[in-house]
Amino acid sequence: MKTFLGCAALALAFALTSASADAKGCLKGAAVGGAAGHFAGHHGYAGAAIGCAIGHHEAKKNEKNNPNQPQ
Repeated sequence: MKTFLGCAALALAFALTSASADAKGCLKGAAVGGAAGHFAGHHGYAGAAIGCAIGHHEAKKNEKNNPNQPQ
């Protein structure tokens, strides 16, 4: 649980401090990946990193398919 909360806090802090970064989908993916990694063998940090990458990829893919959708 500490790992998950640490990952979530780190992801949130990173998202709030990097104003120019495009972090769409990263926070949601990091939260889900961190929880899954934690429960699948105490690999919360790796799960959060992979979840962030997948979440960002999915958000970009959705943005590409729906370019006129309001943010």
